[in-house]
Amino acid sequence: MKVRIKICCISSIAEAFTAIELGADAIGLVGKMPSGPGPIPDEIIRQIAQKVPPPIATFLLTSETTATEIIKHHNRTNTNTIQIVDLLSDGTYSQIKEALPSVKIVQVIHVIDYKSVDLAIRLSENVDALLLDSGNPNLRIKELGGTGRVHNWKLSRQIRDNSKCPIFLAGGLNPDNVKQAIEEVKPYAVDVCSGVRTDGVLDKNKLSAFVTNSIIT
Repeated sequence: MKVRIKICCISSIAEAFTAIELGADAIGLVGKMPSGPGPIPDEIIRQIAQKVPPPIATFLLTSETTATEIIKHHNRTNTNTIQIVDLLSDGTYSQIKEALPSVKIVQVIHVIDYKSVDLAIRLSENVDALLLDSGNPNLRIKELGGTGRVHNWKLSRQIRDNSKCPIFLAGGLNPDNVKQAIEEVKPYAVDVCSGVRTDGVLDKNKLSAFVTNSIIT
């Protein structure tokens, strides 16, 4: 089973090409966040996105919550995919798609409880993919990903089985647990940040092991 691989928290052109050479199908570029690892300036995101060759997907992680501000954020960075890490507070996905017809929309769902399952299934009709992550947007300082924690994969599997769109699985993945995660959830793709880094730096050995262990025969 070929599972796609997204490497998140990419911070430079060199890191992007290391990830791609070792097997990444997509890279994540983190914009301004209330918490968590990896945010880089929009100008750097734009520079990296310009250099990444097709067919690699470039994901802008945005914490903006209105359609208007998400569109503006994309226009500053020019990635081919937008990963919305919080829920829309104003505007619609249709508004974003109308403004950016060639850009894919991925909605993050923070898998906390059965309410997360219901929300994910409902939103899956409106976006190109869901990304299931650990975190809690209800905290005073929102936790919108990059926690390094695993969540309840049984809930993620329920979402996967009922979703109208593909599923990316994130949250505490690393070379040691990615095979089990894939076998339990059967996602379209897996997404990793801290699990393939050492002291915050992309670790070629960890990334190579992660990619190898993501291949399920």
